[in-house]
Parts: sequence; structure tokens; C-alpha cells
Amino acid sequence: MTSYNWSLLCSECPATADAAGLPTVCPDCGAPWLVSYDSLPSPEVKSTYGTRQWSMWRYRDWMPLAEGEPPVSLGEGATPMISAPAFAKEYGLATLWIKDEALNATGSFKARGMSAAVTRAAAAGAKAFSTPTAGNAGVALSAYGGRAGVPVKVFAPRWTPNTILTQIVTFGADLELIDGHIGDCGKVARVYAAENEAFDVSTLREPYRIEGKKTMGLEVAEALGWQFPDSLIYPTGGGTGLIGMWKVFKELREAGWVNGDLPRLYSVQSEGCAPVVKAFEAGAKKTEPWENAETVAWGLRVPAPLGGSLCLRALEETKGAAVAVSDEAATACAEKIAKTVSVDASPEGGATLAALEKLVDAGHIGKSDKVVLFNTGAGWLYR
Repeated sequence: MTSYNWSLLCSECPATADAAGLPTVCPDCGAPWLVSYDSLPSPEVKSTYGTRQWSMWRYRDWMPLAEGEPPVSLGEGATPMISAPAFAKEYGLATLWIKDEALNATGSFKARGMSAAVTRAAAAGAKAFSTPTAGNAGVALSAYGGRAGVPVKVFAPRWTPNTILTQIVTFGADLELIDGHIGDCGKVARVYAAENEAFDVSTLREPYRIEGKKTMGLEVAEALGWQFPDSLIYPTGGGTGLIGMWKVFKELREAGWVNGDLPRLYSVQSEGCAPVVKAFEAGAKKTEPWENAETVAWGLRVPAPLGGSLCLRALEETKGAAVAVSDEAATACAEKIAKTVSVDASPEGGATLAALEKLVDAGHIGKSDKVVLFNTGAGWLYR
């Protein structure tokens, strides 16, 4: 029987579970599980990275992977941190980078999470996968499920761009269109999973997508010589990326790889769907469903994120904040990024630049800060 060096801790109550099987959410309270490792890599491991294949799995010491176990991989991760001196000068910052997740397999950061989730679920014997999607997650699961040889069922809103829908079908998934938003798709997907013995890999309804997403934080820290940036601005829909980086930054500090304060995390949402922003501004501990969600940045159209309370904890613990921007600003800034830095940014990526201006004006980000913006997906996927 395979031995694992991690277990699962409930993010809200004292419940624990072992790593075997196909975990969903905590059976006691319905909250997401978080992965807890028996031990973290020692700083001496840094010296081995120069000889490792350049993908997110070069960090396998930090990942839910058994000794000698091959991951389900398409070369995801290893995305560039692109300097943006023109923007740094415009906003009076010491340094500004754009972490371009569009260069992942399948065109978005979702590849990281699905690689980790499919690796664990396939190893545990999953016979089929299902997921709701606002777009990119469905493409990623279709690709990684196909790579693992496991059938995939995707439920997407009918308004999802045709480019995305074509990608899902091209990778061999069974696609069903739903009238409504991703929350409506989630309800249908969970019924389908229960009735068809499919494993539901919805955001935070299994614990390993977080572990894949946290590799973004590992890459940022390594790119800066194993140091933290001052501020990190991240577009937040379901929140796994924000939660994953918050988790790994704490792990890096605990393991003695990086010293100093955690980066201030800033969550960016659309004015048309901003449950995290609303809760943060109210000082609440959890989010409430957002009514009549609407935004062109479909990755941000998540009206009731399961990980809302975790996002709020991440912002509070890192002394960050949450800010909402208009669709017009997000779209204009995506075009500005493309023309200034030659990064084909999605509206979600554009939203981070629009948020930067607000955060600088409000005094959240200082003139001497080293700042990282995230472009989470390719602009071409919207066309």
C-alpha cells in the first residue's frame, strides 16, 4: 500500500482525514480540506533545483506526490515573470512584474490545479471526472483527464465563448451547456457526479487543486532569489490561486526557505460580481452570494465561492485588501498590457492593473514596493 507524507485538515473545524481515496469536502461541516505535510523540505533542497525539469513538478517536494510516482503532466508551470518598467514608472513603484499564466498548457493557470487534482484522483482510482466551468477549468480538466485516460463531463454556461467550448470538445470531453452561471452549473455537475460515480473536481470540492495553484507562489519566490515581493495582486473568482499562494508562503517561511513578512495579498474582483470585496469591506468572516452576477471577465463570475472565508483569512493575515474594478477598466487595461508589455492579457489580467491604480491611490501600495500582477489566462481565449 502506498505511503503518503500528508494528511487532510478541515479549513473550518477540527476534523482530519488521511490522504487515501477520493476526498471531497469535510463531512462534518462541508468546508474545504487543506493538505498538511508531515514535514517540509529543508533549505538544502534548493541546490537540487538546477538539474530538475522545468515544470511545476520540479517542486515535487512541496507537492502531494508519493515517492517515485509520476504526475499527470503536460509541462504546466514555469511561466515567466515579465518586468514592466513602464508601468513601474507610471505608478511610481520600485519594480513591477507580470506573472504570465497564459503560457501554461491549455492557456491558463487552471492547468496547474488540474494537473495536481487529476494526478491524485487517477491514482485513487477515479473512473470519470465532472466539473462546472466558467471556461478555463473545463478546458484544463478536459486535457488532463484525457492525458490520464479518464472520461470527462463538463458543464458550462451557455454564454461561454465559443473558443473555450471548442477547446473543451477538442480535448475529448462531453460538454453540456447550462442556462445560468457557474453556480448553476455546479448544482447540475454535483447531481451528475452522484448519479454516475464521477469524481467532482469543482473548485475546493477536492483538496489538490490548491496544491497545484500554490506552485505559482513557489515560482515567484524562486524568481526573486527566494524572497517575497511586497505586494501581490490577484484576480479572484473561486479563490484557489489566492488561497494556494497564501498557504505556500506560510510553508516557505515555516521551512526556513524565506524570511520576513508575508507578501500583502490583494484580491481583485469585478464590480458586477464582488462577494469577497463586499465581505472584506464589511469586516465579515464569510462571503454571501452575489445576486445577478454579471461581468465580461467570466473567470470572476463566481457569485458564491466555497472558499470565500479562506480568501478573507488570507487577506486579513497578510494585511492585504480587496478591490473591485469595472469591466470597462479591466478590458482597457488588458489592451494596455498587450500594447505596453506584449502580454496577451485576459480581462482578469487587465483587472489587476486596474486594481493597481486604485491601490496606489488609496495608499495600500507604497512607492518603494516590489509588486507582482497576475495574468491568469490568455486573451485569445475570449475571441
